[in-house]
Amino acid sequence: MKENLLEPLSNEISKLVEDSWDSVASVIVAGIRMDAFLRPVPVRGVGSAFVISHDGYLVTNNHVVSETGSIEVLIGGRRFEGVVVTRSPSRDVALLRVMEDELKPLKLGDSDSIRVGELVLAIGSPLGLPGPNVSLGVVSAVGRTIEGEGFILEDLIQTDAAINPGNSGGPLLNMRGEVIGMTTAMIPYAQGIGFAIPINTIKRFMEIFSRYGKALRPWIGVITIPLGEHIARYLSLKTSEGLLVVRVLRGSPAYLSGIREGDIIIEAMGHSVRKVGDLRKILEEYMERGMIRLKIIRDYKAFNLEVPIAVEEEG
Repeated sequence: MKENLLEPLSNEISKLVEDSWDSVASVIVAGIRMDAFLRPVPVRGVGSAFVISHDGYLVTNNHVVSETGSIEVLIGGRRFEGVVVTRSPSRDVALLRVMEDELKPLKLGDSDSIRVGELVLAIGSPLGLPGPNVSLGVVSAVGRTIEGEGFILEDLIQTDAAINPGNSGGPLLNMRGEVIGMTTAMIPYAQGIGFAIPINTIKRFMEIFSRYGKALRPWIGVITIPLGEHIARYLSLKTSEGLLVVRVLRGSPAYLSGIREGDIIIEAMGHSVRKVGDLRKILEEYMERGMIRLKIIRDYKAFNLEVPIAVEEEG
């Protein structure tokens, strides 16, 4: 009988899941919330997390552990009490710790190198079901910016892998078993599509925490999207590389420095910026300097502008 061409791929996927199984956790949060009549009401939330170091550190979405109360972490059939070490609401990332020094961390990949169309696996505990559970999909797009009620998430990975409440905080793996993102089910109107926070965003979050002992968010007050060929063609621009400013927060450093909606940022500190993550990375690198130099195109003319960097303590 002729060998099924999909069987080797199926076996490889099963092996990846088996190797990752003991590194993915279910997170159960129990707390108290006041109802409309100011009466205390018990609440219970379920999400996912994944191990990033053998000595008890995991990462999850901030919104998974945003309720105050007890945190129970289930890893490989074992139960642990979890504590939030630090959190970053702007990135929707939180760092957890359990008292265990023999955990199995997942290998972290490079989200800057992912390609649209590559196969990915989302692992987590969807809808509170016993897990981990697995869904297969592809990278549908990168560099997405999503705005919801009270939040803006930038530079997201878009995938058609099924991501439901409970999946939030779980890993998005490539076919090498590397984490390229952390899934989030924070977008209520998404149907048939899912989103993940790039792992490089999480790496920089960890680097900042390691260096300063707290979560910091440098910002200038602009919401941007990648320029791309279609927008560049529509605007009759000679370049398709850069970030289009779609919103400037009134009173922010960017606004007070003269940046306006419709401006195109093509360089930051002499480095080309093609993705939203490029600008955020440079802001994080230069936040101690307190100032960032931008090259901007407006009305087909390029000029340089220095903008103060505001730094907000999170966590």
